[in-house]
Amino acid sequence: MKVEFFNRETGKTEEEAIYGEGALRWVYETLLGKAALAVLIRRAVFSKIYGWLMSRPRSRAKVAPFIAQYGLDAAEFADAPESFSSFNDFFSRKLKPGARPLATSAAVLPADGRHLAYPCADGAEMTIYAKGQAFDLEKLLGSAELAKRYRGGAILCSRLCPTDYHRFHFPVAGTPSAPRLVNGALFSVNPIALSQRIAYLWENKREVIEIDSPQFGKVVQVLIGATNVGTIRTTFTPGKFYEKGDELGYFRFGGSFVATLFEPGKIKLAEDLVKNSSEGRETYAKMGTILGENIS
Repeated sequence: MKVEFFNRETGKTEEEAIYGEGALRWVYETLLGKAALAVLIRRAVFSKIYGWLMSRPRSRAKVAPFIAQYGLDAAEFADAPESFSSFNDFFSRKLKPGARPLATSAAVLPADGRHLAYPCADGAEMTIYAKGQAFDLEKLLGSAELAKRYRGGAILCSRLCPTDYHRFHFPVAGTPSAPRLVNGALFSVNPIALSQRIAYLWENKREVIEIDSPQFGKVVQVLIGATNVGTIRTTFTPGKFYEKGDELGYFRFGGSFVATLFEPGKIKLAEDLVKNSSEGRETYAKMGTILGENIS
């Protein structure tokens, strides 16, 4: 299985360079790997140990080779690569002011990554990762009442790879609630894993935040952890008003996932996101670029 996406910046379809691809395929595509997944890898203790190793000073040695192998632009970093105290410190790095210019649209992408966008969150159209496995809104949100509110509304799914900038931001201006924790396992959210079982998205540990937006009503962000991402940090103050593009939080080491949901009739999604998603392709785009406009 090749993992391909459309790159909004280059206008081309490209193949993803998957960090740890060999290990991922062994875990999710072999019998022995699946046994290890059930017994250990999906459990928080595994990610805690790995996260601890990536927070040790000696893990700094991994930073420079990682930047070189994946072609990251160190000129964007707020701090010089040699200043990071560990690989985890590098992983949750900040960027320089202006590194992610904000689009003039009312809603912007909340994170760097590969995105899927659907005008309607319900039903089988969400099975791009795993054919025949339907998307479950109620389980994702951990609330039947909340799921009812967003049924028929739009959804953006943002998949962050280990090579991506791992801070996430407000997609719209508004006032956030306190995060609500929905505890769970820590499966991978790479398409290699999701092609086996899309339910990993709502079986993983996650935090649910409601943003009260003047333009969009109630917008929900679901921050989903994954293997080696047992830590989700939020950096906002509940009840305080924030502008679109303001920092909301960050993930520690690993690949991660952010789902953003809008109530029915509130947003017109960017055409390229909808078109690529309908054709079974994720769109690679950076935080702050266009997500959509409000429907007045």
